[in-house]
Amino acid sequence: MSRRKHTNALVNESSPYLLQHAHNPVNWYPWGDEAFEKARSENRLILVSIGYAACHWCHVMEHECFEDEEVAREMNDKYVCIKVDREERPDVDHYYMTAVHLTGGQGGWPLNCIALPDGRPLWGGTYFPKENWLRVLDQVFAYFNTHRDESVRYADELSRGISKASLVTSDHSVSTTYGSLTDEAVSNWKQQLDNVHGGRRGHPKFPMPANLEFLLHYGRQKGDNEILDHIWLTLDKMAMGGIYDQAGGGFARYSVDGQWKVPHFEKMLYDNAQLISICSKAFKVTGSSLYREVVYETVDFLEREMMYPPGAFYSSLDADSEGEEGRFYVWQKDELRELMGADFELFAGYYNVNAAGHWEQGNHILLRTVSDDDFASAHGISTEELRKKVTVWKSTLLERRVKRVRPGLDDKTLASWNALVIEGLCVASSAFGDARFLEIAERTASFLAGNMITPEGAIFHAWKKGRAYIRGFLEDYSLVISSFIALYSLSGNERWLTEAERLTGYAVENFYNRDQKMFLFSERNRDNLISNHFQTEDNVIPSSNSVMAMNLFLLGSLFARASYSETAREMAQKAAGLFAGYPSAHANWGRLLMVLGEPFFEVVVTGDNARDLSAALQRKYLPGAVIVHSTARSESLPLFRNRVVEGKTLIYVCTGGTCRLPVEQVSEALGLMG
Repeated sequence: MSRRKHTNALVNESSPYLLQHAHNPVNWYPWGDEAFEKARSENRLILVSIGYAACHWCHVMEHECFEDEEVAREMNDKYVCIKVDREERPDVDHYYMTAVHLTGGQGGWPLNCIALPDGRPLWGGTYFPKENWLRVLDQVFAYFNTHRDESVRYADELSRGISKASLVTSDHSVSTTYGSLTDEAVSNWKQQLDNVHGGRRGHPKFPMPANLEFLLHYGRQKGDNEILDHIWLTLDKMAMGGIYDQAGGGFARYSVDGQWKVPHFEKMLYDNAQLISICSKAFKVTGSSLYREVVYETVDFLEREMMYPPGAFYSSLDADSEGEEGRFYVWQKDELRELMGADFELFAGYYNVNAAGHWEQGNHILLRTVSDDDFASAHGISTEELRKKVTVWKSTLLERRVKRVRPGLDDKTLASWNALVIEGLCVASSAFGDARFLEIAERTASFLAGNMITPEGAIFHAWKKGRAYIRGFLEDYSLVISSFIALYSLSGNERWLTEAERLTGYAVENFYNRDQKMFLFSERNRDNLISNHFQTEDNVIPSSNSVMAMNLFLLGSLFARASYSETAREMAQKAAGLFAGYPSAHANWGRLLMVLGEPFFEVVVTGDNARDLSAALQRKYLPGAVIVHSTARSESLPLFRNRVVEGKTLIYVCTGGTCRLPVEQVSEALGLMG
């Protein structure tokens, strides 16, 4: 058995990304006291290199630089080198990414920063080929040794800038209603929308679920058909494009072009979880078979390729396999001709095995350009016959793909990302009436509760091989709480509501900052190596503060807890100016402003048939309502008290602290909500 030539301190880590670098000749350390103590005692600069396991350009830089003996000597001689998995330590990633942005750089991964021995950054950048990287290592080292005072002053100034960057100073004095504010913001936002291919104009194109969620809410609430048409266009183009795995289900992280054609092939749990949710909501509105197909195939993909058997989900699949980006997912025409036989010409037309689907080196990315109905009509077959063929084609492709070398799997479990799956599955279960989705959601929630949440209500951020590690961040609390509220609303199991309330109490006690009226990202006093921050900007994952504010609003409504409701309103007021100035980067705040600016309904269903009537209500898209039900005489929530009538199933529609007379039909309840 061959032995590795090099081994460094990463060999004992859990993160697949760190383990990928455990046998580099670079003397890597994990983020922690040992590396910083070495830097301080030897008065050496720190080199912090941040990435994640599925990152293609991280692999490229590792191969070109970190596996190279010459580069490693330079790094080891001049720096204390630290490797960070950005998914394990989003706080560290944010700190150094902010430094790069403040110095005028463009963020991305791999993210490489050089810092003083105490961690304050001096310089930052992203990917560098070998010669450029050697030049950077030499120049920054030389400058520090000849200009130490200037270096320290610069680092001090930059670190102060990082600390100030997340403070919310734009406490917007809303002279108009939140409704007018959202109208104006959407009017400006419309100028940025791509009404040919969907999404935002330009390239690359990222699925931005928080943006889609807000725009869908806005479009339905305001009756804005222009916005709704944009949502359907975007979802249709994504579902039929190369960014969607037409053979195996699930979405890649983004497309490098402006047409959703060529994906950056890594598949992330957080994207797919949220896209299950938005496609399920879109189905509630449209009944589109395309959205149903995407949801079912994406859930199948997650179960097949990313689920840990007891119920939790892994984090990502790599873009690369056998050293090539996309190799697992693309197809040569001759291979497809062999697989499809007599159906090849029809298959090739359906999936554009032609110039439209060609990528490079004879490889094709499967994609669609017309609907099933239109394609079937053009080829003289029924839509039903076509769909039967498509089912066989997909099965054939997956059978062949099983024989390929699989892309790398990041097999750590993250609480926040699993929470997104729980919530997405709850929405899917409500949309399609499928108990299987609810069962998976409950199994995942039970895994989190049993393995990643302490009796005191503290959450651990990560879990792997029986060990929970890294104290949770606000993203964990906010998203887990949100998912447990969703699970309670759908299932009626009060365990999840009780747990959501308990976790909220812990978060308020340990994360809330009364001066800023926002929650810190990291628990107070947990890690003094870098400054804490307030996460308010929505990205591919909505900001933890916007999610927390919505949680507080919902829990305030459910428990009649005025302090929670008031805190949610204060947070919304604080963020209103951020949304007004840059709505696409604060879209989840926009959803909260919609909820606060329009009538919000608490719908309470009681009686023996409560679950069925609640399920019928939840099949509708009702973004301005929370629906709860109970078949028992429950006194746990104020909303249930004195509302059970023997022998009847009743629906109470409440808003603004007042409930209308109960009704017995779903149609009547919907009528009361306008």
